[in-house]
Amino acid sequence: MTDNRQRTIIKVFRKFSNSLGPDALELVEGILAEYEIQDENIEATLEALVKEYNKQDDATMKVSVDVLQRVYESLRDQGDTSALEREFLDPDSHLYFIDAHNMPLWHWSQERGTFEKHAASLTSSGSPETRVLAIRNRLNIIKQCVLRNEHFAPSTLPSRDRARLVTLKSTKQMLGRAGERFLLLGMLAHNKEGKLCLEDADGSVPLDLSTLDEPGDGIFTEGCFALVEGEYSEDGNLEVIAMGQPPCETRETARSIYAHIDFLGKGSTSIMEDAKYSVRIKEELSGINFFFLSDVWLDDGRTIPAVQKIFDNCVENNFIPKLMVLCGNFTSKPIAHGSARALQVYQESFDALADLVASYPLITRGTHFVFVPGPLDITVNAVLPRKSLLASFTARLKAKIPCVHFATNPCRIKFFNQEIVVYREDLMSRMLRNTVALKPDVRGDVLKRFLVQSILDQGHLNPFTINIQPTLADYDHALRLYPLPTSLILADRYDRYKMTYTGCHVFNPGSLIGKSVVFSTYTPAEMNSEECILELEGERVE
Repeated sequence: MTDNRQRTIIKVFRKFSNSLGPDALELVEGILAEYEIQDENIEATLEALVKEYNKQDDATMKVSVDVLQRVYESLRDQGDTSALEREFLDPDSHLYFIDAHNMPLWHWSQERGTFEKHAASLTSSGSPETRVLAIRNRLNIIKQCVLRNEHFAPSTLPSRDRARLVTLKSTKQMLGRAGERFLLLGMLAHNKEGKLCLEDADGSVPLDLSTLDEPGDGIFTEGCFALVEGEYSEDGNLEVIAMGQPPCETRETARSIYAHIDFLGKGSTSIMEDAKYSVRIKEELSGINFFFLSDVWLDDGRTIPAVQKIFDNCVENNFIPKLMVLCGNFTSKPIAHGSARALQVYQESFDALADLVASYPLITRGTHFVFVPGPLDITVNAVLPRKSLLASFTARLKAKIPCVHFATNPCRIKFFNQEIVVYREDLMSRMLRNTVALKPDVRGDVLKRFLVQSILDQGHLNPFTINIQPTLADYDHALRLYPLPTSLILADRYDRYKMTYTGCHVFNPGSLIGKSVVFSTYTPAEMNSEECILELEGERVE
């Protein structure tokens, strides 16, 4: 077999963090030769093979010939109708709601090069060690994605492509090497003197941004991880010439490597099962829709009529959603500490909503209602991830709605092969308040794209330092976005938008009450959202 074909084989397996010994390489060459795979189809064929290999429980980073042979024979023998295909698709039995505090914690192991499950119980208090570990997990997860990127992953065989590859360095490798150029991956933070630095696992280096023309796409905040290229100066600073977000890894790539890991705690499914579910959802469940409402200000006299209008339209058009997610804030203004009257109004508002929902039996019987608290709502804790609404305010909702779920912020919804993350936070304003680098004159749709890109590239909903937005260290993993979800709802008071980035559909439904009644519908069959606008009868909502 030609050297070019061997290089292609090694390149594809290395892309998924696998290495091949002589026996495994010979087996793969034999498979390609047996089926006379043409050169233009080799990469697609090999990717299918390595993806199936990595989902095996006994798969190792250095490819096992026995496991690879078993995977090949399984693929070759496929053709029987599976039990999955014969099963009736019941959407309710495949709809799961995962609270942030119930997700299992998986640490990244540098030694094994994979995720390891945390065995000990988690606590809200955490410890200094768990705080450091949470940040290291963020760094290591991003780093392994970067090193797997085609621009950073060198082939084991000599080739002309090696000259164009980029090599990451660490801060400790710069010592005594003034005048040389380095590319670093680390977290942007301010040191005790207030100077912007880049921190990695080995140390930190002050950054001199005066030499930077403009940063790359995205919003760079204190606490986010960045790829920074620059020249190390005699005075110990890194004179920055380029700054960019780390490259984002698609859900398909991450799942092909870690499909055997149950990140959500609801049982892992194979890539093959996910693919079959995806096809069947399009064919059999195309009429299912999810509704997302944000800033449902129950103390505003226009909100209950607005929700009633939505319900009326659903009944009149026989368009009953399977899921309705209501995100806070459920109050338009902060509740004064110790104000009994404000608490009473807060309670009565939820009771009024419960009575309204109960008056629509057609909706109540078939729709799941999910309540996600906002920054102003009353929960046990104000630190991310936030716990659900206090039970004392939701008693009537529980009594009158059969399928009601009081979720954490953020929370996740698993529907067959899809993972939907819901996060209620005024994220745009927080990002802009804490920006350390941003291209000039960025606004409008470009700014919205930069926000989405930054959150997904960071693989985390809270790319800030602890002094800006504290988190519960033991539950920081609930804010991760790795593997990328299928869809992400960034409910924000900022202008509504929708876009798809690296295969992840992201949208902001906007505030329910404004110049009109606005919310978003999401269709799982299409993995796409649509903006819905309604006017109240008799007057335009201001």
